[in-house]
Amino acid sequence: MDKQIIFEDEHIRVIFLKGSSDALVISFGDLISRAKGMSINAEKSLFKYQYNVIGIMPKQKSWFPKSSMLQMQQQIQSILQQFKEIVGYGGSMGGYAAIKYSNLLNMQKVVAFVPQYSIDPEVVQDRRYAEFFDAALHQDMQIQADEVDPAREYILVYDPYYAEDKEHFLKIQPLLPNRQVIHLPFTGHEALSVLASSQLLHDFVQQPFDITYFYKRVREVKKQSKFYYRQVIDHLLARHHQALLRILQQNDFELDERYFDAVLKQKLVQQLFRLKQGTEQNLHKLGIPIHFVQHAQAQAANVKTTQDTALVFNLVSLKLESYEAEIIEANSQYLLPLTAQANTLVSLELNHESYLLTMNDRGIHKLIKQGEALPLDQSPLVFKQYADFCSISYKQLTLSCDAQGLGQFVENNMDEQTHLHLVES
Repeated sequence: MDKQIIFEDEHIRVIFLKGSSDALVISFGDLISRAKGMSINAEKSLFKYQYNVIGIMPKQKSWFPKSSMLQMQQQIQSILQQFKEIVGYGGSMGGYAAIKYSNLLNMQKVVAFVPQYSIDPEVVQDRRYAEFFDAALHQDMQIQADEVDPAREYILVYDPYYAEDKEHFLKIQPLLPNRQVIHLPFTGHEALSVLASSQLLHDFVQQPFDITYFYKRVREVKKQSKFYYRQVIDHLLARHHQALLRILQQNDFELDERYFDAVLKQKLVQQLFRLKQGTEQNLHKLGIPIHFVQHAQAQAANVKTTQDTALVFNLVSLKLESYEAEIIEANSQYLLPLTAQANTLVSLELNHESYLLTMNDRGIHKLIKQGEALPLDQSPLVFKQYADFCSISYKQLTLSCDAQGLGQFVENNMDEQTHLHLVES
């Protein structure tokens, strides 16, 4: 593989991958695929089709500053002049750069996934990337009318229901009269991950745009994408409570343990328990391991939240959560009620054995049998009683339970959601 660095400064590293095709693809990295050695964004897919590639990889989270790009353009002009067909490709920060520098780099086509218009907090309401805005570096960084051209073809892919990305699209749209748009609902900012496919990338580069053809190809690719189903499930959880059950009932699958991140796993488990469908089969289908099972009859909870729900330790997600009594009863093998006494360490009774409930600085809980030594990184939780309320603390943090029953440890112990109370068991 013939690769060489053709430009580099403190913000970008530019790598040329020589191929045998007539086209040159300029592939922009993003926040995740930043400069690392000689790697190029989408390199495997582009190399598969023997494209000539210029990989512009960000070394920092600095949104391809114009000063760097102007210096680079002068340095690589001799390579650009060898090609009549130049295609820009990138997502998010890379999508922004592919559009913004389409004139500068003489691209005939640009394929931009979920691009930004700017990250300047004075220009956009989106605050996801505001911390990376540098007024000295990013003056007038928004995509300008004189940086694009109606003669160039622009293909934009985004989720119209994802408000943050939609704001950028609506600001970019008037600048691009010759644009094609592919909507990818319920994918959030993960459009590029959902549509990761060598063949589809090849289509975007080479295939004349036909909306029917591309939507057909997009449907085929997203049905094979774990990222797509992960986003769909996450989207549906809050809005359509029975949708998760329909997915489980209508599909025969068993997902890998790493398919969902910890936050989404907890939401899925919680939803199954609320639907009283937290069966071993359903949990296995979702790739959610079962850590402990309560076989013996548990005591009734005597710790309540401000929402008057009972505080429990979830033996599947290994998190502190709160539920109504009927849900705890329906899922008693997995939801272990807390029974506490004032000003003591938090302990639990599991199958007639007593455990301390501990946590570390990463928020990972462990059950430690009474009398056994604590791991060096784990500290016990403390149940505290004050004049008007109770609380559970870890070091300087206090447990807060929201209206959805999810618990997290926060610094503010005066928040009403941190207030608990004891009831007669």
